[in-house]
Amino acid sequence: MPTASISAFQPRSANHPVLASNLLAHSRPSAVTPYNEGAVIYAQGEPSGPLYLVEYGAVRIHRLTYDGRRQISAFHFAGEVFGFEADGEHHFYAESIDRVGIRTLRPFSEDSNLEGVLPLALQSLIRAQEHLLVLGRRTAMEKVASFFADLNVRQGETGNVYLPMQRSDIADYLGLTFETVSRMLRKLIDARTIRLASTKEVQILNLEALEDLSQ
Repeated sequence: MPTASISAFQPRSANHPVLASNLLAHSRPSAVTPYNEGAVIYAQGEPSGPLYLVEYGAVRIHRLTYDGRRQISAFHFAGEVFGFEADGEHHFYAESIDRVGIRTLRPFSEDSNLEGVLPLALQSLIRAQEHLLVLGRRTAMEKVASFFADLNVRQGETGNVYLPMQRSDIADYLGLTFETVSRMLRKLIDARTIRLASTKEVQILNLEALEDLSQ
């Protein structure tokens, strides 16, 4: 597999970095495995096992419904851990959005457990609960504004948001259509709340207005 190049703007997650560092220190991490854009890291129905640490790039977690529709439940960025399962099977797909580097994290022995897993698993649960709250919001603008406000917090609150996913990904994550996401983005840009700095970066120009819209 070819080595993946790293984008110049890819901030590491600021969401509890100490927890991920603690897990890394008490595990047997693999070398970084590069994945090209759109590669399957693990599939729905496959046996679960190690956890996964994103070194660079971004990952989407999704599942397919019985009628073939895609539902995205999470995005993970550099410094975040994913792959938590309650049993021995993966219930979602994990795919690379852009070129990513992944480390697998295993306990030091088969008889031991990964120290530090519980806090990260609870953090993942809280994020899933917050996503449900976003899906329950009344308007499309509230959903889109909440999405950008959340990414800003997770990426260090610099006002520059790494956004490698397509608008169709955002739509499937927020339960909206592609056209609605595009329309909400245009409204935020026209109001000078955000600016598209590049194809993979959004600059937040008015954080207060964005947070007000997400309420």
